[in-house]
Amino acid sequence: MIQSVEKTLNNKLLSIFNELNLDARFAVVKTSDRPDLSDYQCNGALALAKMMHQNPREIASKIVALLQKDADIAAVSVDGPGFINISLSNAFIAAQTDVMAQDSRLGIGKVEKPRQIVMDFGGPNVAKALHVGHLRSAVIGESLRRIEKFVGHHPVSDVHFGDWGTPMGMILAEIIRQDGNLEQTEKYDIEAISQFYKQANIRCKEDEAAKEEARRITAELQAGNALYRKAWQHLRDVSVAAVKAQYDVLGAHFDLWLGESDADKPSREVIEIAKQKGLSEVDDGATIIRLPQTNKPMPPVILVKSDGGIGYQVTDIATIKMRVDDLHAEEILYVVDKRQSLHFEQIFQVSEMLGIAPDVKLQHIGFGTVNGSDGKPFKTRDGGVMNLADLIEMSKDKVRRSMPKPNEVEGYGEKEIEALVTQIAIGAIKFQDLKNNIAAGYVFDLDDFANFEGKTGPYIQYAVARINSILRKAAAQGLVEGNIVLENADERALALKLAQIENAVFRAEADKEPSIIADYAYTLAQAFSGFYNTCPIMSAENKNLAAARLKLARLVRDALKLLLDLLGIEAPEVMLKASEEK
Repeated sequence: MIQSVEKTLNNKLLSIFNELNLDARFAVVKTSDRPDLSDYQCNGALALAKMMHQNPREIASKIVALLQKDADIAAVSVDGPGFINISLSNAFIAAQTDVMAQDSRLGIGKVEKPRQIVMDFGGPNVAKALHVGHLRSAVIGESLRRIEKFVGHHPVSDVHFGDWGTPMGMILAEIIRQDGNLEQTEKYDIEAISQFYKQANIRCKEDEAAKEEARRITAELQAGNALYRKAWQHLRDVSVAAVKAQYDVLGAHFDLWLGESDADKPSREVIEIAKQKGLSEVDDGATIIRLPQTNKPMPPVILVKSDGGIGYQVTDIATIKMRVDDLHAEEILYVVDKRQSLHFEQIFQVSEMLGIAPDVKLQHIGFGTVNGSDGKPFKTRDGGVMNLADLIEMSKDKVRRSMPKPNEVEGYGEKEIEALVTQIAIGAIKFQDLKNNIAAGYVFDLDDFANFEGKTGPYIQYAVARINSILRKAAAQGLVEGNIVLENADERALALKLAQIENAVFRAEADKEPSIIADYAYTLAQAFSGFYNTCPIMSAENKNLAAARLKLARLVRDALKLLLDLLGIEAPEVMLKASEEK
């Protein structure tokens, strides 16, 4: 089995630790904090010293004495209180990079114990267009889904459609108010349905009687009213079709399109379990579960509202039950706005109290908001919430201005240019989001996000396209790849940067943080730029060196494509710039 440089070093250390009867847990290396001093470092001697009550430098010196015998290690020393600095031989790095280049996974392993992970991201609602708030959920969720799958887990993604709450009653009530009945409902498209919802929302805010009527209809819908169910089914079907089209543009994949309505029967089971366990009580006409109070006040969870409707939190608790019972979830991840953190604390706690998800890890991955230049949530010019479709079109317009016009470049007519515009715009939107820490909000900068320079999606896409061009030129001249050799500092630095790819992927998975991959992809692209500026390929001193550098370039291309794919970003074969083609 192919092993990364880091794993190979860890195995070398493990053998030495076993020989010296040292705790093997500390036989690990990390990329050096001081690359000017070494390639890797091991800090295990410091932890061992505390356990063994010995001098850490003495422990480190024993380890170093054995490491010095290894031909793969060029230099090893003890620094400071007991850090072990390790520098690798060029021959070892080159050989490891050669092996990496032959592997379709680039030397990246898989988890030993795959887990069934249900991922809840998306969260659209009937009759509502996707807006920028849905952007982060879809983009982050899709990236995490790809990362989990790549490392060997079994992710199952569910959009969790909002189709069963009071908004449904509001829409049905508004249609009845305007039409007199629901007979015309099945003729309405998504635009008409959305308009009904907007009007209903305004009406219910201004008129308590209208709000009460919406609640009544919602309760009857949930109770099984056939007329309401038929109309509701059309509203749901039309809304799902519209939302699917938008998620397709974003490249967000969902295995399941279940909604709150699918949890109707399990919701009633949850209510019954709570009753049997003596956890529920009636308070002011509503059935609730009180949560234990700590230093943080926890509001009760409403199971059944006073009007007989099911509380919205119950559907989430029932959905957990479904995911455990039907999907055999071992872990459930929710990629949802961090402002919903209290909601998830409540439903996780109730799930534990009810015993419906034993030994299942429940995790809320809360993200910050997409903000405008004023630092507040991104809105339209008139102050409304920015629709996702409008944001994408604005981004495409920005990219179009940097592209050549159709047919200005041979082979690139309107269809080809537009396809490239979409790849770059969507890639730019996603990278601008994913390069940020999930929990932090960020400013969507329309003037900067699509630049071909700096930490942007197009910069990395351009690096891939640039290498593609090199590979095409090499093929045209009959140059083929050869064994990697490392003759200067930039070649060596690039090879060492490539060796970090497995660590980056697994840290991103463990921390549920795609920004780790985004940052690594950017620094790898930078390392390639430094390499290419000092290490020419086609005009190298000799054919063997050219062939070696060609393989290194191709490996970087493959790595960047993989990293972009894990972020949910496409890598165009070519990148065109208007200024360069005129």
